[in-house]
Amino acid sequence: MQLLVVTRISGLLALIFSLSLLLPLLVGLIYREEGLSIFLWPMAVFLVVGFLLWYPWRSLQPRISRKDGFLIVALFWGIMSLLGASPLWLGLDLSFTEAFFESTSAITTTGATVITGLDGLPHSILFYRQLLQWMGGMGLIVLGIAVLPMLGIGGMQLYRAEAPGPMKEEKLTPRMASTARALWIIYLALTAACALAYWLAGMSPFDAVAHSLSTVSTGGFSTHDASLAHFHSSAVEEVAILFMMLASFNFAVHFHAIHHRRPGYYWKDPEARAFILFVAAVVVLAGLILRTEGNYHELPPTLRDATFEVVSVVTSTGFGTVDFTHWPDFLPVLLIFISFVGGCGGSTAGGMKVMRVLLLFKQGMREVHKLIHPSAVLPVKLGGQVIDQRVMNAVWGFFAAYTAVFVLLMLLMIHTGLDQVSAFSAVATCINNLGPGLGAVAYNFQAVNDMGKWISVAAMLLGRLEIFTILILLSPAFWKD
Repeated sequence: MQLLVVTRISGLLALIFSLSLLLPLLVGLIYREEGLSIFLWPMAVFLVVGFLLWYPWRSLQPRISRKDGFLIVALFWGIMSLLGASPLWLGLDLSFTEAFFESTSAITTTGATVITGLDGLPHSILFYRQLLQWMGGMGLIVLGIAVLPMLGIGGMQLYRAEAPGPMKEEKLTPRMASTARALWIIYLALTAACALAYWLAGMSPFDAVAHSLSTVSTGGFSTHDASLAHFHSSAVEEVAILFMMLASFNFAVHFHAIHHRRPGYYWKDPEARAFILFVAAVVVLAGLILRTEGNYHELPPTLRDATFEVVSVVTSTGFGTVDFTHWPDFLPVLLIFISFVGGCGGSTAGGMKVMRVLLLFKQGMREVHKLIHPSAVLPVKLGGQVIDQRVMNAVWGFFAAYTAVFVLLMLLMIHTGLDQVSAFSAVATCINNLGPGLGAVAYNFQAVNDMGKWISVAAMLLGRLEIFTILILLSPAFWKD
C-alpha cells in the first residue's frame, strides 16, 4: 500500500471540495446575508489541509493499486462528511453529532434530516445543503478523476471503488479521465435541463436551481419543510418524476443513447427495461389500492400521487407531496421494500440496484429449472449474453453482506430505544440512501438519539459505498502487504 500516494490524492480532492464553498458564499452575497464567515473559515482550513497533504508529495508518479483506491474512497467520504459538517455546525443551532449526520446524509444523497424550519433559513445554507447532495450524487472521486488526470496516476482503481453497481469494469472511453468527464458532462446537462424545467413549471430561479441539484443527485433535500408539496403544482411534480427517473438510469446508457443518437437504447438495455417495467407495475398496484381503499375518488390525482411517491422512493430521492405513511393496506411497507431495489447500477440512485436484483431473480429461476432437469446446463443470461460466474458470485456475496449488515444495524438501532418498525425503516432508509421512513423517522430523525444517529451515519456510508468498500478496510488481510 502506498500511503504517500493516498495522502497526495486525498489532498487534491480536499482542494477541489474547498473550492465548492465559493458557490454558497456567492449566493449569500447575492442575497446580502450576514454571517458568511461560516463558509470562509472552513474553506480556508480545507485549502490549507489539502495543500499540506498534496504539496510535499506532488512529484510522486506511481499508479495506485486496488487497495489504494478503496482506502482513498473510504477516507475521502468520511473526511468530507466531517469537513462538510463545519458550516452547518457554525451556522445552525446543531450539535456536532447533528451537523455530522446532516452532512453525511447530504453527501451520501440520503436526504434524511434533523433540521426543521427550512423556510426561514438563509439562502446560502439552503443552497449549501443542496450542493453537498449534488456533489455526492456523481461522486467527488469521479470529479477528481475528471478534472485532474491525477498527474500521471491512473484513476481506474478509484472508479472501481466509487462507482455503484456490479459492473465496475466497463469504461465508456479508452481513458478513465475521459470517461469521468463524459459522465460529468451528462450530469451537468441533466442538472441544467432540470433547473430550466422547474423554472418553466413555476418555481423561482433559486428554488429551480436548488431542487435541480437534489433531483438529479436523487438526494431529496428541499428548501421547504413541505418538500415539493409546498408548490401545489402538478407541473412541478411531472418535472420531478421525469428527472428522478433519468437520474436513476445507468449513465452509461445515457452516454450510448446520446453518442449513437438512439433513444431506443433505453428500452434495449435489459436493466433499464426491467427498471421501467418494475416501476410501472408498482405504480399500477399502488394506484389500484388507493382507488379502492383510499380517499381517492378520481383517477388522475390517484395516478399522479401513486406515480410520484413510487418513483420518489424507488429512485431513493425521497421527495414528498403526500404522506404515504398513512396510505391504506400494505402500501407504506411496500414502498420501503422497493427502496431496497433502488435504481440502475451506474446511476445516482441508492438501493441494491436493479441489475443485482435481476441477476438474483434469474439465478433463482435457474435453480428451479435445475431441480426439474438436473443434468441441464443453464447459464444465466442477460440481454442475450452469458453472465460470468464471477459476477454471479459477487452478486450473491454482496446480497449476503448487505443482509447481514442490515440485520446487525437494525438490532443496534432497536437497542437505542426505537420500536421495531421505526428501527427497521430507519436502517432501510439510511442504507438505501432514501430519506423518509416510517414511525418515528417518518419525517425527520430528530427523535433518534445520538447513538442512533451515529448508527445511521454508518448505514449511510455503507449504503453509498456499497458495503464492501467499508468492510474490506476491516479485514486484517487488507492491511498486509
